[in-house]
Formats: sequence, C-alpha cells, structure tokens
Amino acid sequence: MFFEVLGEIWGVETIATGREIRDIKRLRRKYGSLRWRKRKGFATVRLSGGRIRWAELHWYEAHGIGARELKLKKILVEP
Repeated sequence: MFFEVLGEIWGVETIATGREIRDIKRLRRKYGSLRWRKRKGFATVRLSGGRIRWAELHWYEAHGIGARELKLKKILVEP
C-alpha cells in the first residue's frame, strides 16, 4: 500500500535494538554495520486513494543514515 507521511511523526519509541531486530543481518548487508534500532510512532498519512488518516508506522533507523524502510502497520482513525 502506497502512503505519504504528512507532517511530523509523534509518540516515537524504540521497540528493538541490535540483535533483538530479526532483520539485522539484512540491514547490515544492505546499509552497513551500524547501530540499528527498530522504532515506532504515529503520523498523519495520505493513502493511495487520497484519504487522510492517522496511522501507526514502524521503521529502522541508524545514526548517520536516518529512517529506512518505513512501514504502515495500522490505520487508526480520521484526524
């Protein structure tokens, strides 16, 4: 599903670090051997049909690289 983040992501928290991340080998192979974190937060997103909703997002993040592989996990409600 295609989506676009509108504005800032809030309520950000770390849900896994280092070896706790299931995809750590793939991340290190693809982006480099850095200190990876899996994060989650909430944002207003525009869905592919043009609808605007609040959603929970998950992504991987490393210092110096920033957020990678943003995933929409749950569509919550209308803003």
